[in-house]
Amino acid sequence: MLRLHPSLVHSLDRQLARGPDDWEQTFRQMALFDLAEDIQFGFFLAYYRNFAIPSGAATLVGNGEIPARPMKRSIDTGLVIYELIASGLDSERGRKMVELLNRVHRHVPGSQEDFLYVLMTLLVVPIRWTERHGWRKPTQTERDAATRFFRELGTRIHIADIPGTFEAAGRFFDDYERRRIAPSSAGRTLMGATVQVFQSMQPRVLHPVTTRMIATMLDDAPLAAALGLPRSTWWSRLALNAGLGVRNAIRRRTPLKTVASFVPGGAAPPIYPDGYDLAGIGPVNVMRRGDGTTS
Repeated sequence: MLRLHPSLVHSLDRQLARGPDDWEQTFRQMALFDLAEDIQFGFFLAYYRNFAIPSGAATLVGNGEIPARPMKRSIDTGLVIYELIASGLDSERGRKMVELLNRVHRHVPGSQEDFLYVLMTLLVVPIRWTERHGWRKPTQTERDAATRFFRELGTRIHIADIPGTFEAAGRFFDDYERRRIAPSSAGRTLMGATVQVFQSMQPRVLHPVTTRMIATMLDDAPLAAALGLPRSTWWSRLALNAGLGVRNAIRRRTPLKTVASFVPGGAAPPIYPDGYDLAGIGPVNVMRRGDGTTS
């Protein structure tokens, strides 16, 4: 039986006691406190998976934002997601982020299925990563809350036919990737441009093995091949599992943090070392106007 710090047990008990109507608070607690590190890793990996869809990758390259400003685009994407989680979908800050998403995507080509896939990466990938590698697995209450959160977000950005359960979301996600993942020059361009983002989170000594580490964390050979990444190896998988095992053993005996892993408006280096303003988030070629006009 796992030995947990009492503060972790107390928080888990509160999560289990929450009802369906507490979905936003349940997901916020999971993403910002209880399972914060693994949910963040999952969001990071979800970002990469979009590059393996040739049509989506071509759109992203054509937009020019990621090739020109990979660090800003990556950080801004995370800030939008965490603003929505921390502040709430219907808060003033949350509404501004929803407006930004609608403005940015208004003229982006793609089908409803394509937009739904992007949304589902944010649900399925972090939960699956945490189920496999977290210091504890998400509870069914937490999976349901995460599903409700992204269903509510999808409704606000006009995505149709959003799955109502995590299991249904997983089936859609797997079927879409089975049909659509393929190598493309655009996908490899995006992957190459954003490797530096992952390296910024690592000691310099690990930079030579960055791409293999990413492939190992993705744990999907066709996906890694589509992104032009090297195959994972037995030693890279062993290193990952050993490192996470040690981290989890420490995590289970460490008090739960009392300060959230994300603070709205706080520092987000290296792009926003002194904090950020909501008006500065998003593609630089999209004017902050309600008509969706691009500059």
